[in-house]
Amino acid sequence: MENVDETKNQTRSASCARFYPVDADVWSRSRRSRRSKRAVSPTATGAAVGLLAAAALLIALAGRASAEDRPAFQGLRFAENWSVLKNTTPATADFFDRIKYIPLAGTDWAWLSLGGQLRERVEAWNGYAFGAPAGSDDDAVYLVSRLLAHGDLHLGSHLRAFVEARSSLATDRDLAGGRRTSEVDEIDLENAFADVAFDVGDAKVTLRGGREEMLLGKERLVSPLDWSNTRRTFEGAAAIVGLGQWNARGFWSRPVVIEKYDFNSNDDATEFYGIYVTHAPAAPGALGFDLYWLGLERDSATFNGTSGKEERHTLGARVGGPIPLGTSDYEVEAAYQFGDVGSADVSAFMVTAQAGTTFGEVTAKPRFEFGVDYASGDDAAGNGTVGTFNQLFPLGHAYLGYIDIVGRQNVIDLRESASCAFIAATTLKLDVHYFLRADDNDALYNAGGAVVRAGNLGSSDEIGTELDFTLKRAFGRHLSALLGYSHLFAGNFIDESGPDKDTDFGYFSIQYTL
Repeated sequence: MENVDETKNQTRSASCARFYPVDADVWSRSRRSRRSKRAVSPTATGAAVGLLAAAALLIALAGRASAEDRPAFQGLRFAENWSVLKNTTPATADFFDRIKYIPLAGTDWAWLSLGGQLRERVEAWNGYAFGAPAGSDDDAVYLVSRLLAHGDLHLGSHLRAFVEARSSLATDRDLAGGRRTSEVDEIDLENAFADVAFDVGDAKVTLRGGREEMLLGKERLVSPLDWSNTRRTFEGAAAIVGLGQWNARGFWSRPVVIEKYDFNSNDDATEFYGIYVTHAPAAPGALGFDLYWLGLERDSATFNGTSGKEERHTLGARVGGPIPLGTSDYEVEAAYQFGDVGSADVSAFMVTAQAGTTFGEVTAKPRFEFGVDYASGDDAAGNGTVGTFNQLFPLGHAYLGYIDIVGRQNVIDLRESASCAFIAATTLKLDVHYFLRADDNDALYNAGGAVVRAGNLGSSDEIGTELDFTLKRAFGRHLSALLGYSHLFAGNFIDESGPDKDTDFGYFSIQYTL
């Protein structure tokens, strides 16, 4: 799934921590001022009033959208194909179709698609980071805002250029780490690449170069990280091959480092490359699977007392689909890592499994799901072997709790969830996580890979229990809202290792997409 400010990180070098946006600096112990002279600083009341005004405006705009079928908005906006609108008649058009497909020079050979997204989110914390460091502020209310705008130019069926700009802002954030690079990046390019596409037999081949977001599989290891106010992106080159239900991607890249007030550049101390193959079933609900090899090289890294240049390879697979009989489904993903950190050998792995049942015959269509996530830890500091799994560039937020204090490294997560659609286009969900350390000799790592608590500070495996409530509502095609509350009960390891306040996190966001 991270683009954060440089911080003293016990597990990674500063050069690594800078490109983890959620959050490698969330638990930073930095003594620098948490308020930039360039900070936006309206009061919490003013922010709330502004948010409500924006909501009223967006609801009014939402009423103008039609219910006609259109390409669905995607997490990666360049994955949308709006050429289907060339035959749309005005009587059936969505209000914004006029900018989604714009013929150029009076011909369908060249066309342009425009779009964007505005998101406003209020966040409120109490007991942030379990109250650590002692004496720091651990409660705050602030607003994060994100504006995205893109243009997609097609010249025939072989040439394409896609450019997307982003502006991410935040009000004062009176918590450890201040206004982080996961919240603030005044203006920059999120995507800027060119494609050359051609056919080889029945396969379609696309060669791509430039700055591009990556979303691989279920995003457990590689994600644009939409939750972050500053999404993650990479610079490099890729070859993409599509054949029927198969899609293969080979790539080489460097992660882009967020600079709050300057143009972002890639991290020349890190290389990320690999091959990712996906089989997507033609029929909804049928069996699908992924196979992948991902390589990561960094000039410097530290894991549980072992430091040096990291060269790590990840081999993995995922399979998921329906369970015969009934309306149940399952998913299993596993990955093994090998390589070197300095003179030490890497031997680490992760596995996740979940199963769920949806009662489609019931009005509210309730769904119940059970899952387990395991990511290995290191059994002894500096013993010549690194056993800590490297979660790479993940979306941990959707899988390991919305508070983001637990990452896919040295962790066991036992999860239960229940959801229902009790009103049209509205979903209520409860997730319960019980977190344990996989190895009590290794640290607790957060969603950005930073150390929350060092492993030698306590002997207990118990991290805590997190409850996540979310309420989602879609108002037509363009407007959506999300309301959430999370509570994390601190466990015995947190009590042993330092401040142990329970953590509360509440948020409300509205999003308008076109």
